[in-house]
Amino acid sequence: MFSKDNWDEILEALSANWFRTLLTAFGVLWGIFILVILLAAGKGLENGVKQGFSGMATNSMFMWTQVTSKPYKGLPKGRRYSFKVDDVTAIKDNVPNLRFVSPRNQLGGFRGTNNVVRGLNTGAYNVYGDYPEIIQQQPMDITTGRFLNYSDIQDKRKVAIIGEGVISGLYEKGEEVLGSYIKISGVNFMVVGTYKKKGNNNGNVEEAQKEIYVPFTAFSQAFNRGRDVGWMAITAQDGSSITELKNQIFDVIKSRHSIHPEDERAIGNFDLYEEFSKINGLFVALKGVAYFVGVLVLLSGIIGISNIMLIVVKERTNEIGVRRALGATPWAIRGQILTEAVFLTIVSGMAGIAFATAVIAGINFALDGVDTSEMMFLNPSVDLGVIMTALAILVISGLMAGMIPAQNAIKVKPVDALRTE
Repeated sequence: MFSKDNWDEILEALSANWFRTLLTAFGVLWGIFILVILLAAGKGLENGVKQGFSGMATNSMFMWTQVTSKPYKGLPKGRRYSFKVDDVTAIKDNVPNLRFVSPRNQLGGFRGTNNVVRGLNTGAYNVYGDYPEIIQQQPMDITTGRFLNYSDIQDKRKVAIIGEGVISGLYEKGEEVLGSYIKISGVNFMVVGTYKKKGNNNGNVEEAQKEIYVPFTAFSQAFNRGRDVGWMAITAQDGSSITELKNQIFDVIKSRHSIHPEDERAIGNFDLYEEFSKINGLFVALKGVAYFVGVLVLLSGIIGISNIMLIVVKERTNEIGVRRALGATPWAIRGQILTEAVFLTIVSGMAGIAFATAVIAGINFALDGVDTSEMMFLNPSVDLGVIMTALAILVISGLMAGMIPAQNAIKVKPVDALRTE
């Protein structure tokens, strides 16, 4: 129940020595400030790292062939083999809960020789033979024109979608790109679209824009790949984990290519979902560290408040004795001391939260005019849940800070208290 007299007494007690109160409150202010800043910095780092996965189907894996390491059915170890187009159909038919199974072929690369020509300009670029689904598995913005479609696949059209890095290397500034032709390993392809990759592509942003996408069927025909598949991008449906399904996929491939069931080296893979889960686990751990460090710093402030409340109780021994003599119950005395401790803790803690919020707002304002697409730090912030958790910590801390002084206060006998000078 609200009592104006009690609150007047609390404010009078805390303002009697305002400099001492201010220094004590600063410990709590600093502790909660550190806690909020650490949590916001962790969130900013998480946002920056996950920006690299922006638009990407993280529940995916990439799979390629390697050399067998075990003999099987009369076949020697060290045998090489290739995925086939029929393997894609077999995986779709035998492994449930798969969203996409995209066969891919590739040639060239920025470390290779020049494989793309336009007029007098040449360049070394990664060229991918793909199906239209790949745009839903890897982040990409179509800036002009269009992406691959199934008419391109069925008609084996020699069309290409090129990145901004390819444009800057093969075209003059302002030159029309759509409808022009580029020669890939001696074969002409018409440009029907341009793209820009999303995210930071694991720090390799520049090379991510230097890629060319052509229909898988046209690639196979133009470069004599037949029914071979270089590698696959496989995505599981929502609610299913590609990590749990990949062994079934491996079993299908091993069965079709006479590979020993226990041969773990014959099929190479990169499990993007597994790596993404590790990153999520890392940020959960970082949040735990932030809370741990912040609470430890806050604890030092709470100890300060507890100490100052012990001094306050000592200074008010006569007052407590008078109140006890006039009939004040131990709970009334305890409640008064606890209320003072909680009030001081919450006020100083809220000031710390306000200060941290101002700092975070300043950082976001500074980042507002900066291109953060390639940064590993983005939009540091804390949500309402963090603020509510901080308030709960403050209330609990205030109760802890006032508990010992309150117990000391009610142990004072009225007669002894009145004798104290």
